[in-house]
Amino acid sequence: MTETAAPTSVEFWFDPSCPWAWMTSRWVDEVAKVRDLDVTFNIMSLAVLNEDQDVSDEYRAFFPRALKYTRLVAAAKELHGQQIVKPLYDALGTRIHPGGSTNPDEVIPQALAEVGLDADFARYADSDEFDPQMRASHFEGINRVGQDVGTPVIAVNGVAFFGPVISPAPKGEEAAKLWDGVVQVAAYPGFFELKRSRTVGPIFD
Repeated sequence: MTETAAPTSVEFWFDPSCPWAWMTSRWVDEVAKVRDLDVTFNIMSLAVLNEDQDVSDEYRAFFPRALKYTRLVAAAKELHGQQIVKPLYDALGTRIHPGGSTNPDEVIPQALAEVGLDADFARYADSDEFDPQMRASHFEGINRVGQDVGTPVIAVNGVAFFGPVISPAPKGEEAAKLWDGVVQVAAYPGFFELKRSRTVGPIFD
């Protein structure tokens, strides 16, 4: 009797506001269609990551809006379970990124309705009630890769790395080929960095 191989365990840390994390998450979705993956999506926060950093005023002004989304997802996970995280991320991200909305007062009610949560759940976007859980999730991811990176953080069978930063997200077998290569490179204990300057922005196709 042949044993069935266990699916590849994947953990994915994201900030809903980050367009690059969104691109990478769409790629992982594509990979999951052609590779046997068991993916768990976890919240992290660019606001928390940069709270003690010297960043531009323009970038810092973005953090309160981003924090609304991370707090909302953290509350949803605590009150409705892990199974709500990915659908809520999809609902938020579709409106924020390809939808181009910068108004949480529009994005949040629509996203909540899409995933079947009551409209008054939006209050958690402005509540720090679940900040300890949100911060714990953030540091669980970032501590695996170091403080000098961002989102997304991916761990494959326990091996963690930042990125990859891609645009556009490949589809089908091209997505799987990139996945296989990234995982193989990241698995080498002495591998730390491979980078080139971005020449395009996020392409939401």
